[in-house]
Amino acid sequence: MMPQHSPAPSTWRRIQTAWGLPDLAGKGRFVTANLIDSLGNGLVVAFTVVFFVKTTSLSLVAVGTALTVGQLLVLPFPLFIGRLLDKYGPRTVVAAGNWISVAGFIGFLFSHAAWQIVLWQFVVQLGSTAFWMGNSPLTVLVARGVERARWFGFVRALRNVGVGFGGAASAVALSIGTVAGLRAVMVINVVTFAVAGWLVITLRDADTSEAAGAGPAEPKPAEQEQAAGETTGQPSGGYRTVLKDTRYLRLVATNISFVFASTVITVLLAVYAVDNLDVGAWIVGVIVVLNAAMVALLQTLASRWIEARRPVTVLVLALLFNAAAFVVFGTLLVLPGWAVIAGMLIAMVLYTVAEMLSSPPTSELSVVMAPEHLRGRYLGVYQLSWSVGGAVAPALLTALLEGGAALPWVFLTAISVLAVPLVLGLDRRPADTSEAAPAGDVAPKEQLDGDPVG
Repeated sequence: MMPQHSPAPSTWRRIQTAWGLPDLAGKGRFVTANLIDSLGNGLVVAFTVVFFVKTTSLSLVAVGTALTVGQLLVLPFPLFIGRLLDKYGPRTVVAAGNWISVAGFIGFLFSHAAWQIVLWQFVVQLGSTAFWMGNSPLTVLVARGVERARWFGFVRALRNVGVGFGGAASAVALSIGTVAGLRAVMVINVVTFAVAGWLVITLRDADTSEAAGAGPAEPKPAEQEQAAGETTGQPSGGYRTVLKDTRYLRLVATNISFVFASTVITVLLAVYAVDNLDVGAWIVGVIVVLNAAMVALLQTLASRWIEARRPVTVLVLALLFNAAAFVVFGTLLVLPGWAVIAGMLIAMVLYTVAEMLSSPPTSELSVVMAPEHLRGRYLGVYQLSWSVGGAVAPALLTALLEGGAALPWVFLTAISVLAVPLVLGLDRRPADTSEAAPAGDVAPKEQLDGDPVG
């Protein structure tokens, strides 16, 4: 009897494997929806302030304040969205998030007063929060238990590419300078986000009745339901279950350090470089482009490396790379002028490596450590680390900078190092099963990937 051989992989599949890309076959709608959202966010982030300054009679300060208030109003809503995720599943929530953003963008077109900007900014941010809360479990559904790290890395790279192109397109619109041009960009956002919602809701391989970690790694035996019910005193559990899951809360606390780190470019870098290092603002632009290019080009290769290693190991490395980057940023204060630029480049490379290492495992663990039937509520608590951290970081870091140029870097280094003990053991089952909701226990690496590593 002749032995049977599997067909040789195609050239495209070999390229995908070499570059750390997941198998994209049949996933065009999911990929396109993510690209549209990233492009749209790039457009909005880059030109929303200018849009309202040009299309209303409000001052720059009034516009900025209204946008901030609208964003702050969304802070408690991840907990509500978490309930919707548990009830309706990630596909419905992600599509609804896109369509809610559509309503907000339409509202932007007709906003003239500060309270209107607050209202529609709240709506847009609510839609964005729903999208990103649902997108992680939806990514795991699309991956169907395999190549998870690659999928999360690919989504991250796609986001960077989309934001970059969106920002460039926005710059072109701003260069035109006409109100009609600005309104045209907003109309494009309305149309594309509506299409993205349709692409998501019509996904074929995202059956929300399946476990978000489809595959043998995350079975859901009946005793898990019973254990979760005993923890909360209710048949289906709730947020009290999440707050008793100390292992998951350690992940949330660890992520706060990454959230603070993520604000360095937007909050600290420019003012630190210009006011404290006496270098031209051009160097900030150079290193920001370096960061975006590294993530866009190397994130998928990093994900290929990550998938062969334990998530805890990768997260510890990410924290240490962040700490090293912040130490270098801080020591630039005592370096001679000729060394400052080289030091900034080195610090940004370290910072970007940490960013690429941290994103796939934190996104993955935030989903697979949660019990399936309470996954939305768990993700609601996880999202609070982004919402609250993102709101607190600008005020805290700028206050520290005002107190002393080295203080924000000392603080960022400290929270990165202190987070290392929180990470240790996250991928092992606790000896006392009452410590965490059993269904959310994260198995060893071979189970995280869906198929045992031979």
